[in-house]
Amino acid sequence: MYVTDSLMYFVKNIDQLAGTLCHEVSHTIHRDTVTLMKKQEKLRRREVGAAVLLGPTRAHVLAIAFLGKLHSLGYSRDAEERADLTGSDICSTTGYNPWGLVWLMQDFKGAKIGEAPELLSDHPNAQHRIEALEEHFRKNPSVFSKFNPDPASAPPFSVPKSAEEVFLR
Repeated sequence: MYVTDSLMYFVKNIDQLAGTLCHEVSHTIHRDTVTLMKKQEKLRRREVGAAVLLGPTRAHVLAIAFLGKLHSLGYSRDAEERADLTGSDICSTTGYNPWGLVWLMQDFKGAKIGEAPELLSDHPNAQHRIEALEEHFRKNPSVFSKFNPDPASAPPFSVPKSAEEVFLR
Protein backbone atom coordinates (compact mmCIF):
# COMPACT_ATOMS: atom_id res chain seq x y z
CA MET A 1 0.00 0.00 0.00
CA TYR A 2 1.29 3.43 -0.92
CA VAL A 3 0.28 6.83 0.44
CA THR A 4 0.69 9.57 -2.13
CA ASP A 5 1.75 13.15 -1.52
CA SER A 6 -1.56 14.41 -2.89
CA LEU A 7 -3.50 12.35 -0.32
CA MET A 8 -1.29 13.62 2.49
CA TYR A 9 -2.03 17.21 1.48
CA PHE A 10 -5.73 16.54 0.80
CA VAL A 11 -6.80 14.97 4.11
CA LYS A 12 -7.73 17.39 6.84
CA ASN A 13 -7.71 15.11 9.87
CA ILE A 14 -6.32 11.88 11.27
CA ASP A 15 -9.64 10.07 10.84
CA GLN A 16 -9.74 10.79 7.10
CA LEU A 17 -6.24 9.38 6.70
CA ALA A 18 -7.07 6.35 8.88
CA GLY A 19 -10.28 5.80 6.89
CA THR A 20 -8.32 5.78 3.64
CA LEU A 21 -5.82 3.26 4.99
CA CYS A 22 -8.59 1.06 6.42
CA HIS A 23 -10.39 1.18 3.06
CA GLU A 24 -7.24 0.06 1.23
CA VAL A 25 -6.56 -2.75 3.74
CA SER A 26 -10.12 -3.93 3.09
CA HIS A 27 -9.25 -4.56 -0.56
CA THR A 28 -6.58 -6.99 0.66
CA ILE A 29 -8.95 -8.68 3.11
CA HIS A 30 -11.54 -9.16 0.33
CA ARG A 31 -8.84 -10.24 -2.16
CA ASP A 32 -10.31 -7.75 -4.63
CA THR A 33 -7.31 -7.61 -6.95
CA VAL A 34 -7.11 -11.39 -7.31
CA THR A 35 -10.87 -11.64 -7.85
CA LEU A 36 -10.80 -8.87 -10.45
CA MET A 37 -7.94 -10.56 -12.32
CA LYS A 38 -9.90 -13.84 -12.42
CA LYS A 39 -13.03 -12.04 -13.68
CA GLN A 40 -11.03 -10.21 -16.34
CA GLU A 41 -9.51 -13.49 -17.53
CA LYS A 42 -13.01 -15.03 -17.90
CA LEU A 43 -14.16 -11.90 -19.74
CA ARG A 44 -11.20 -12.11 -22.13
CA ARG A 45 -12.10 -15.72 -22.96
CA ARG A 46 -15.71 -14.72 -23.64
CA GLU A 47 -14.59 -11.78 -25.75
CA VAL A 48 -12.40 -14.03 -27.89
CA GLY A 49 -15.28 -16.52 -28.26
CA ALA A 50 -17.68 -13.75 -29.22
CA ALA A 51 -15.20 -12.35 -31.75
CA VAL A 52 -14.84 -15.80 -33.32
CA LEU A 53 -18.64 -16.29 -33.49
CA LEU A 54 -19.48 -12.79 -34.73
CA GLY A 55 -16.45 -12.35 -36.91
CA PRO A 56 -13.43 -10.29 -35.99
CA THR A 57 -14.55 -7.01 -37.58
CA ARG A 58 -13.31 -3.84 -35.96
CA ALA A 59 -16.86 -2.88 -34.91
CA HIS A 60 -17.51 -6.26 -33.29
CA VAL A 61 -14.21 -6.25 -31.43
CA LEU A 62 -14.79 -2.69 -30.15
CA ALA A 63 -18.36 -3.49 -29.05
CA ILE A 64 -17.28 -6.68 -27.29
CA ALA A 65 -14.41 -4.90 -25.53
CA PHE A 66 -16.68 -2.03 -24.47
CA LEU A 67 -19.28 -4.40 -22.98
CA GLY A 68 -16.54 -6.33 -21.16
CA LYS A 69 -15.16 -3.09 -19.72
CA LEU A 70 -18.59 -2.00 -18.50
CA HIS A 71 -19.00 -5.38 -16.81
CA SER A 72 -15.66 -5.10 -14.98
CA LEU A 73 -16.39 -1.51 -13.92
CA GLY A 74 -19.54 -2.73 -12.19
CA TYR A 75 -17.48 -5.24 -10.21
CA SER A 76 -14.98 -2.52 -9.30
CA ARG A 77 -17.73 -0.23 -8.00
CA ASP A 78 -19.07 -3.08 -5.85
CA ALA A 79 -15.56 -3.79 -4.54
CA GLU A 80 -15.07 -0.11 -3.68
CA GLU A 81 -18.34 0.04 -1.77
CA ARG A 82 -17.45 -3.16 0.14
CA ALA A 83 -14.04 -1.67 0.96
CA ASP A 84 -15.71 1.50 2.28
CA LEU A 85 -17.99 -0.49 4.58
CA THR A 86 -15.32 -2.90 5.79
CA GLY A 87 -12.90 0.02 6.14
CA SER A 88 -15.39 1.79 8.40
CA ASP A 89 -15.68 -1.40 10.48
CA ILE A 90 -11.89 -1.61 10.80
CA CYS A 91 -11.68 2.06 11.79
CA SER A 92 -14.26 1.61 14.51
CA THR A 93 -12.51 -1.51 15.83
CA THR A 94 -9.15 0.27 15.99
CA GLY A 95 -10.60 3.38 17.65
CA TYR A 96 -10.49 5.73 14.68
CA ASN A 97 -13.66 7.59 13.85
CA PRO A 98 -15.26 5.86 10.82
CA TRP A 99 -16.95 9.15 9.96
CA GLY A 100 -13.53 10.11 8.55
CA LEU A 101 -14.45 8.18 5.39
CA VAL A 102 -17.68 10.17 5.04
CA TRP A 103 -15.85 13.46 5.55
CA LEU A 104 -13.28 12.43 2.95
CA MET A 105 -16.02 11.62 0.41
CA GLN A 106 -17.70 14.96 1.20
CA ASP A 107 -14.40 16.71 0.51
CA PHE A 108 -13.99 14.78 -2.77
CA LYS A 109 -17.51 15.79 -3.73
CA GLY A 110 -16.81 19.41 -2.79
CA ALA A 111 -13.49 19.46 -4.67
CA LYS A 112 -15.45 19.15 -7.93
CA ILE A 113 -12.85 16.82 -9.39
CA GLY A 114 -14.08 16.05 -12.93
CA GLU A 115 -16.05 12.96 -11.96
CA ALA A 116 -17.12 10.61 -14.75
CA PRO A 117 -20.68 9.28 -14.73
CA GLU A 118 -20.83 6.38 -12.28
CA LEU A 119 -21.66 3.87 -15.04
CA LEU A 120 -18.32 4.66 -16.72
CA SER A 121 -16.27 4.81 -13.52
CA ASP A 122 -14.56 2.10 -11.51
CA HIS A 123 -15.61 3.88 -8.29
CA PRO A 124 -19.11 4.77 -7.08
CA ASN A 125 -19.69 8.51 -7.09
CA ALA A 126 -18.96 10.33 -3.84
CA GLN A 127 -22.64 10.90 -2.96
CA HIS A 128 -23.42 7.19 -3.43
CA ARG A 129 -20.51 6.29 -1.13
CA ILE A 130 -21.60 8.80 1.52
CA GLU A 131 -25.15 7.42 1.50
CA ALA A 132 -23.93 3.81 1.72
CA LEU A 133 -21.68 4.60 4.68
CA GLU A 134 -24.37 6.57 6.51
CA GLU A 135 -26.84 3.70 6.00
CA HIS A 136 -24.23 1.24 7.32
CA PHE A 137 -23.77 3.41 10.41
CA ARG A 138 -27.56 3.65 10.98
CA LYS A 139 -27.97 -0.13 10.67
CA ASN A 140 -25.23 -0.78 13.24
CA PRO A 141 -25.80 1.68 16.09
CA SER A 142 -24.06 -0.54 18.65
CA VAL A 143 -20.81 -0.08 16.70
CA PHE A 144 -21.08 3.42 15.27
CA SER A 145 -23.23 5.54 17.61
CA LYS A 146 -20.27 6.23 19.91
CA PHE A 147 -18.47 8.14 17.14
CA ASN A 148 -19.01 11.85 16.58
CA PRO A 149 -20.23 12.71 13.05
CA ASP A 150 -18.93 16.29 13.35
CA PRO A 151 -15.64 16.76 11.46
CA ALA A 152 -14.64 19.46 13.96
CA SER A 153 -14.27 16.67 16.54
CA ALA A 154 -11.39 15.03 14.62
CA PRO A 155 -7.73 15.59 15.43
CA PRO A 156 -6.33 17.79 12.65
CA PHE A 157 -3.68 16.52 10.29
CA SER A 158 -1.30 18.53 8.23
CA VAL A 159 1.91 17.88 6.39
CA PRO A 160 4.44 20.68 6.73
CA LYS A 161 5.24 22.47 3.49
CA SER A 162 8.84 21.47 4.00
CA ALA A 163 7.91 17.78 4.36
CA GLU A 164 10.10 16.86 1.40
CA GLU A 165 13.13 18.04 3.38
CA VAL A 166 12.08 15.91 6.35
CA PHE A 167 11.67 12.80 4.19
CA LEU A 168 14.94 13.29 2.34
CA ARG A 169 17.07 13.44 5.51
